Amino acid sequence: MSAEPTTAGLPPLEQSVLEALKRVYDPEIPVNIHDLGLIYSLEISPEGFATVKMTLTAPGCPVAGSIVADVDRRVRAVEGISGATVELVWDPPWRPEMMSKLARVMLGM
Repeated sequence: MSAEPTTAGLPPLEQSVLEALKRVYDPEIPVNIHDLGLIYSLEISPEGFATVKMTLTAPGCPVAGSIVADVDRRVRAVEGISGATVELVWDPPWRPEMMSKLARVMLGM
């Protein structure tokens, strides 16, 4: 994903899922996981099954389980999604440069 993620031009279902992901926050950081650059990929099958690959800002994140569960819950709640899987990946490692410009401004970077 680019440093400036956008939903413009994406299929409507993918846009809806990305909008749902923008409502997921790391409790320790006041920026959504999409703008933090934590979503590495989103694939939606023709049947509506979503596969999300994401990372966290640090491997030892104490709220990893709750963030992944929140992503899963919100994706499954999107109308048109028949099911979902969320995969936590560590490659490539997350870097602050992956954040959107908005996220960097909000965090004073």
